[in-house]
Amino acid sequence: MLLKLINAKRTIEVGVYAGYSFLLTALTIPDDGEIIAIDINRRTYEIGLPIIIRAGVGHKIKFFDPQALPVLGKLLEDGVSTFAFVDADKDNYKNYHERLIKLVKVGGILMYDNTLWGGTVAWPEEEIPEWMRTSTKHAFT
Repeated sequence: MLLKLINAKRTIEVGVYAGYSFLLTALTIPDDGEIIAIDINRRTYEIGLPIIIRAGVGHKIKFFDPQALPVLGKLLEDGVSTFAFVDADKDNYKNYHERLIKLVKVGGILMYDNTLWGGTVAWPEEEIPEWMRTSTKHAFT
């Protein structure tokens, strides 16, 4: 619904795993739309690729499998997008955000998965599991 409201045409997804979320995006944007899909693991992307192709939206996807930050830096030269969704390494959310606010046009939408970390961002630090502390701090610095 959000993609329809902003007439999304060119989108970015950082961290695509098997492609469920960007399949929905691809089905929503126009036939001449484009999704820049970035994931460090091409194998997981290829798990969902047959479904994406069967859905008839494979032509909308440009997949990049190096680290996301250099790809986002390069995209700064290529123009703006209307939507971005990030579900990648939480330690880099701040770095992704710094690039994406330059890549997504005014009126576009930036979405981040797991930013509340199951509510732990509001917990006292000593109650946050050790493995989540670093990422929880990165979400709000």
